[in-house]
Amino acid sequence: MANTPVDDGSEKYTVPALERGLRLLGEFGRDSRTLGAPELARRLDLPRSTLFRMLSTLEGLGFIERTGNDYRLGLAVLRLGFEYLSSLELTELGQPVISRLCDAIRQPCNLVVRDGRHIVYVAKVTPPTPLSSSVRVGTRLPAHATVLGRILLEDLSLAELRTLYPEEHLESFSDRTPKTTLELFNLVQADLERGFVLGEGFFEASISTVAAPVRDHSSRIVAALGVTIPSSRIEPGQMEDLVRSVQESAAELSSLLNYKPAARSPASVVALRP
Repeated sequence: MANTPVDDGSEKYTVPALERGLRLLGEFGRDSRTLGAPELARRLDLPRSTLFRMLSTLEGLGFIERTGNDYRLGLAVLRLGFEYLSSLELTELGQPVISRLCDAIRQPCNLVVRDGRHIVYVAKVTPPTPLSSSVRVGTRLPAHATVLGRILLEDLSLAELRTLYPEEHLESFSDRTPKTTLELFNLVQADLERGFVLGEGFFEASISTVAAPVRDHSSRIVAALGVTIPSSRIEPGQMEDLVRSVQESAAELSSLLNYKPAARSPASVVALRP
């Protein structure tokens, strides 16, 4: 009997048309808010006729919309995003925690998760204030260049970090951005030992961020809980209380996610300028 090729099932249930449609939606982003049909056809390596049928279908369902001769994401994508966020246990449990923290310290409080090389804001509470912020739920920022992102990289080994960042030099956003993967790893390890991160002007010159890790039942870091403050509003002696409040809120949320910390002596609040 002839040998039969082994089918591992990896592609058995793949629907090529659906895969292409999802890849098309994935081409849109912060740096590609609108795209034309010729550019999409080039990126996806598809015939124009196939692409136009896909665009027509997605437009009819509300996932993209036409703007002149180009296209952009439609409201159906936003609805899916909010449904996803509302389905996260993390978001449901975290929202009341950061709301209480915001009430106590009267500063914007955030909860973020990591998506590859980016962080994504999944919950945010802001006190009544004239201060405006460009950060919203759904905002994506580079993990290696943000305080919250550094928290979310703490579980990675140097080898895993180099797989995530294979380039020789990391993209720079300020003079404090780590320049290499090794520099990032050393910075993250110091953060891990400290138990929190404080960055003054790490991503934005006028903004300071205090953040602490949120862990689940497996002890894995699943989120970063942080507070953002205009640097000019930080008063002497205020920072220790702020760091302690952030750590306590992160520990509260971790407990709600069934995290059981190993016995260890409480880390003192030191080295406030990492």
